[in-house]
Amino acid sequence: MFRAGHYGVSLALYAPVGGLLVADGHPTAAVAGGAILCWFAMLPDVDHRLPGVSHRGPTHTLAFAALVGGTVWAAASAGASAAGLGSVAVGPVGFPAFAGSMFAFAVLAHLVGDLLTPMGVALLWPLSGHRYSLSVTPADSTAWNYGLFALGVFASAAAAYLGLAATSASGFP
Repeated sequence: MFRAGHYGVSLALYAPVGGLLVADGHPTAAVAGGAILCWFAMLPDVDHRLPGVSHRGPTHTLAFAALVGGTVWAAASAGASAAGLGSVAVGPVGFPAFAGSMFAFAVLAHLVGDLLTPMGVALLWPLSGHRYSLSVTPADSTAWNYGLFALGVFASAAAAYLGLAATSASGFP
């Protein structure tokens, strides 16, 4: 999957979350979460730059998603505590939980994109090397990559619209 496809998958998967945040009166958190997802959508592909690490190896696993999410949560907790901002919330949750979950979500969304390709990913590594694949499209399909991008943009716009409509209907400003 190319960058555009990964952006699209990330946005499509995040759309319901973003829409709920908007509907709950947290549009800034919704935009921040979407920005984090797009910014770090390609994080698992850091393996291209790591010597001795195969592509779609350890960085394309559920363990890596948990490691990234946990590390970001711990760093955000320490940073917020050191800055005296331990009680700062982003939307309905604290800053460390929001940051950690968005980073983990970014990795998981990348994995979903790669699951669509015949090569698949070894989700359960190191417990199992079995590769899971839905084999829907080759990774280099321009039509699928841009089609997924369009789907993600559309889903995000629809979720934002529905979230704003729900906010208006419930009487939030």
